[in-house]
Amino acid sequence: MKPTRFHAGAVLLIAAAASVRGEEEKISPAHESASRVLEKADRHYAARAAGRTGARADPREISEAISLYERAAPELPQARWKLARALYFLGTYTGLDESGQRAVFEKARRAGEEGVLSVAARRGNADARKLGPEAAADLVRSDPDGPAAFFWTAVAWGQWSLASGKMEAARKGAARRIRDDCLTVIALDPAYEEGGGYRILGRVHDQAPKVPLLTGWVSRAEGLRFLRLALAQAPRNFVNRHFLAEALARSGAVAEAIAIEEGLVSDSPGVEHLVEEIAIQEAARKNLAGWRRRS
Repeated sequence: MKPTRFHAGAVLLIAAAASVRGEEEKISPAHESASRVLEKADRHYAARAAGRTGARADPREISEAISLYERAAPELPQARWKLARALYFLGTYTGLDESGQRAVFEKARRAGEEGVLSVAARRGNADARKLGPEAAADLVRSDPDGPAAFFWTAVAWGQWSLASGKMEAARKGAARRIRDDCLTVIALDPAYEEGGGYRILGRVHDQAPKVPLLTGWVSRAEGLRFLRLALAQAPRNFVNRHFLAEALARSGAVAEAIAIEEGLVSDSPGVEHLVEEIAIQEAARKNLAGWRRRS
């Protein structure tokens, strides 16, 4: 895909969002259904790259999406995991400082937890957090929001862990929660979010500190295995490739890691995840600069 094509796509997204906003002005918020509010939020989320500068997003569209998801969340479990997803984007890609990121990711993980419990309650068991991954997957298997609720909760916990410090996160059981949520996603749908369950599970094995009695189960070898499974699900996914490259470099396989990152930086970002994929490419370039000096 050539740059002119995804620039044109971004323009179309911006134009569509502006047109939608004009129509939204005509409807009183007090008379909108939760489903209509959710639809509006989704449109703002789809326009989250509007006004970006490189890999830094303008916060206006994503902030509007968050406000609308918050309005719909009391009635719709779907709005809760979408709120966690939108907060993840706000905290990761809009240039917030460390304290701002911690606050946003704290809010994201709470929204994610509420989404998981809401989906479980809808299936007759509000104590989903007391179930193991297989039982949790069996409980919500017929729920269309099941994989998303567990996946975006895992992502939110992961980002909160990075913002709060890995040791503090380990003491609060973050790694275990992420692991169990990812195992639930894998049991429900291994292909969800292009191997998302494998991707985040591999990342936590690769990144989490191994602390006796807390995270003794962490395995760098398992991290590589899960990340390769993620790549098998979606070989072109930017995050699958980048996470595997970083895990390989840490394991000593620097030549393979360099080859993966070189392919990544020469690829073309897509319209749907434009900011996210540009950010991954920037991180890959930094890795290459350091790894080439070592090799």
